[in-house]
Amino acid sequence: MLQTISESTLTRIRLPAKDNPLIQTRVVNSIREVGKQAWNACFEDEVEDFDCLLAIEEAGIEGFAWRYVTVVENGTVIAALPAFITGYQLETTLEEGPVRRFIRRMRGFFPGFLTLKLACLGSPCTETGKPGFCANVPSERQPELLARLIAGLEKHADNNGCSLRGVKDIPEPCASAFAPVFTQSGFASIPGLPTACLDIDFDSIESYLGCLSSGTRKDMRRKLKSFDRIRIETRTDLADLMPRVMALYNETRSRSEWQFEALTAGYFAGILDRMSGKSFCTLYFANEKLLAANILVHNETTVIDKFFCMDGEEGRAYDLYYLSWFANLRYCIDHRVARYQSGQAYYENKLRLGSRLTANTMYFKHRNKGVQWLLRLVSPLFGVDEPPGGAS
Repeated sequence: MLQTISESTLTRIRLPAKDNPLIQTRVVNSIREVGKQAWNACFEDEVEDFDCLLAIEEAGIEGFAWRYVTVVENGTVIAALPAFITGYQLETTLEEGPVRRFIRRMRGFFPGFLTLKLACLGSPCTETGKPGFCANVPSERQPELLARLIAGLEKHADNNGCSLRGVKDIPEPCASAFAPVFTQSGFASIPGLPTACLDIDFDSIESYLGCLSSGTRKDMRRKLKSFDRIRIETRTDLADLMPRVMALYNETRSRSEWQFEALTAGYFAGILDRMSGKSFCTLYFANEKLLAANILVHNETTVIDKFFCMDGEEGRAYDLYYLSWFANLRYCIDHRVARYQSGQAYYENKLRLGSRLTANTMYFKHRNKGVQWLLRLVSPLFGVDEPPGGAS
């Protein structure tokens, strides 16, 4: 259980000047150095576990160096978070417009303009950056251990010339519970993209439709007729279809306002291979032409829609976004999965279809206090605007 801590409580849990020799903070370059059992013990019931992070590590995603920060006590990993180092372009979260175009023009003359070397807790390829704690760690110890994870990242950042430090997508209620830890460590916060989830508290598509507004229900019934024109195939190995899937992915990515990491064929293949039994890809064909692909990962309670890529023109003609939504709901119903997590962005449709939003918070800190003051001043420009309907 998480509990919100006060500033006065935080004062009592400050790290000692000399570290306890029985507890150490470690930063390693491969999750293999932590071990599957040790890592997963800190992330029980999380879908994006050791196997997911190993697939990401091995995917050959350009521009990222992977790190794993752990707190080890008496030889046992009791707290953990993935991390990464990259060159971060500060306009990444800006919407397309005059400011972003100006920055791109300036970067034509000065390639490093508004690009800082970033060391960040969290992963660019997972849904959130929720800290992991071993099950036997009491909640009152978690702030201290998070402070150690942050301190470990900062020391590693100093040693690797990273002027900017960050923490990516801490979800509620963690962000509220641990806010004093980040404040004491000198981090400022900006809103991140919220996560959309739908509770599967219905036992059929028909009962789900009954929960929607009359206008949405009528629209969805019309769109569902497109199922008659589409062939759906589920695979755990893309093999010969990988080139077409990557073409769909790259087209979809080019339409996105926010672009950070560029996924690879190795990522898609690795997720399906490493997460065997916990992942699959749903493929959508019209007249034997592949028009969309949907990568999903899951455990017994949650399905996460990792990426949906689609031919922009032909896919819309067949309402494939909506067909994939209903195909995923059918999977959840058939397998008694309680939660469908459809990820970040495109909130208007997700809210219309009954999803709720969970807020995520990002944190940043520059080692130069003057630059940190300036970044705090301009940070509202780089935060993500709240989507329609807000986030809890």
